[in-house]
Amino acid sequence: MELFDYLPIMVMVVLGLAFAVVSIFVSGLVSPSKPTPEKLAPYESGIVPEVEPVERFPVKFYLVAMLFVIFDIEIIFLFAWATRFRELGWVGVGTIAVFVALAIETLVYVWKRGALDWNPPRRERYLPDAEEAA
Repeated sequence: MELFDYLPIMVMVVLGLAFAVVSIFVSGLVSPSKPTPEKLAPYESGIVPEVEPVERFPVKFYLVAMLFVIFDIEIIFLFAWATRFRELGWVGVGTIAVFVALAIETLVYVWKRGALDWNPPRRERYLPDAEEAA
């Protein structure tokens, strides 16, 4: 392959970048900039908040959300394998067995580390030691 063969790809990259830059520039020129109190007010589900939240979302919430996305993507790989099950044969079965074993091991690790436990007082590190109780 020569450098000339990559010309269509470079043209598409340049066109894509040019479209992005022009779109941002034109939207800045065309969009009205008239802030009003209604536009600056916080908006969530059409309900104006009466009080500020007492506390922020805990990190656990985001951790569980990220874990869900990761394991959800792993399930997509299982569907892709299932569609080609007969073509891949025993090599595919062995490969997916290793993949599933690693996914289960990751889930067990996350579970043992307490990432899925939403009740901190029940965690082992918060329980009093037998030596301290004596």
